[in-house]
Amino acid sequence: MAIKVGDTLPQANFMTFTADGPAPITSDDVFKGKTVALFALPGAFTPTCSAKHLPGFKQHAADLKAKGVDTIACLSVNDVFVMKAWAKDQGVEGEILMLADGNGDFTKAIGLDMDGSKFGMGLRSQRYSLVATDGKVTQLNVEQGGEFKVSSADYLLEHL
Repeated sequence: MAIKVGDTLPQANFMTFTADGPAPITSDDVFKGKTVALFALPGAFTPTCSAKHLPGFKQHAADLKAKGVDTIACLSVNDVFVMKAWAKDQGVEGEILMLADGNGDFTKAIGLDMDGSKFGMGLRSQRYSLVATDGKVTQLNVEQGGEFKVSSADYLLEHL
């Protein structure tokens, strides 16, 4: 069953890249006591993700923060090294928290996993965005397969 507005996000472990290299980060580290705009996507370096999804959040980072967002985080079922390379490629290092959900544990726990096997991608995240305040979901925007509308930074910002 997929997570919904009003639910508390589950405990999870992610990997992120720091100045000292790869480091674990927990869901409490990310969400506790903060308002977080989290967006998730099927894969780093994929066409829509690289051309629209991540760039939109980069473009609107200041606008989201002006509306009370403390942290903007990007999640993908990729490894931490891929997420680091993608952050560098997209010019978002230090601006957007890149969360590697390498085994898809968080993605499965919130019920927003998808099977990308027919595209040679295996388990991936559905495309979505959410806002969580102190770990509780206050906005959730899940895309229908193949679409890019409601998970965009524009849509999220419009509904804050």
